[in-house]
Amino acid sequence: GSEEYGWDIDLGAVSAIWRGGCIIRAAFLDRIRAAYDARPDLPSLLSDETFAQEIAAAQDDWREVLVAATRQGVPAPGFAAALAYYDALRAERLPAALTQGQRDFFGAHTYRRTDRDGAFHTLWGGDRSEVTA
Repeated sequence: GSEEYGWDIDLGAVSAIWRGGCIIRAAFLDRIRAAYDARPDLPSLLSDETFAQEIAAAQDDWREVLVAATRQGVPAPGFAAALAYYDALRAERLPAALTQGQRDFFGAHTYRRTDRDGAFHTLWGGDRSEVTA
């Protein structure tokens, strides 16, 4: 974001600007500002120890809210996307492995495995054996 494009945006200051007339509780915005004031290079609030601990402690309830919404047929795309993002940040392995497999299937682009070194290709149209690329 800001650093990548050279915008030099002070995220702590942005949270202070939001206070004026914003429906987000002022105390919460103060905490955001404090986190960025303490660490101006903070890549995400989830990298702040306090925020990370609070989100971790609340994640079971967060999941229950989504379960309840789904059971009642209530769309909750913001909650669902945010939870998926949170899970992806903490995942040891990401769904990119599926993309590697699809690319190999459609264009023989090969894939890497987590249990062996090297690049591999599956003979999808034949016996589906795996060959070293």
